[in-house]
Amino acid sequence: MAGRLQWFREPPASWLHWEPVNGGLQAHGLLLEQLPRATSFVAARDGARTLAALRGPRPAWHPAQWLRRAPARLATDQTQVAMLWANMALHMEPEPMRLLRHWHSRIETGGFLMFSSLGPDSLRALRLVHARQGWPEPAHAFTDMHDWGDMLVQVGFAEPVMDMERITLSYSSADTLLAELRGLGRNLSLSRHPSLRGRGWRARWCEAVEQGLPRSSDGRLLLDFEIVYGHAFKAAPRVPVSASSTVSVDDMRALLRAGRR
Repeated sequence: MAGRLQWFREPPASWLHWEPVNGGLQAHGLLLEQLPRATSFVAARDGARTLAALRGPRPAWHPAQWLRRAPARLATDQTQVAMLWANMALHMEPEPMRLLRHWHSRIETGGFLMFSSLGPDSLRALRLVHARQGWPEPAHAFTDMHDWGDMLVQVGFAEPVMDMERITLSYSSADTLLAELRGLGRNLSLSRHPSLRGRGWRARWCEAVEQGLPRSSDGRLLLDFEIVYGHAFKAAPRVPVSASSTVSVDDMRALLRAGRR
């Protein structure tokens, strides 16, 4: 996603990184390099731990810290920014429309949202393994990029641009594959197992994966992911006009700011 920032004529003066630990600390560093003058914020469930992770293990007195840019600040409910950055977050949200509306409220008029998520072709080979074994789905169904575009428009975003790519990851064993899947998030499928599985089931799962997934020429397990990318702008609010119309103070301020741009 960082490479897509060059598509915008003006870099954002401020940005908010949504759950940066889950979205990638490396991406946060790339954004700091590409937006050296922008004010950065983070939004996270565990704000203190997230800020500590962004600072890294070096002590504050380390000389390398002296040249570092101002650290990111925790966003408040009133924080609004020119860009909201959300990497690999939407597909883990059980109420995506609610989250999209919340993101919309955190972006300044004229600002934009950049996000990525897993698409519906992700984990296809693993889903086949589960189907052959008669097991519930290994993950919930992921949303198609065209549906994301429709939802963006419904919550008030404008000019959504969506695209996707497919990547294949390889794993040395079913255990390493399982560890990575756990890091990507949880299974929100309503058909998932209603209780915890034991060691015996884990052993059967690993055996089924070892036998059922395709392999590379050097014998590594292969698993495909579809990555959906999207960005959209927050347009000036539309004011309904009728024989008797009222406009809120906040909407009027937004319209005046938009007119001065």
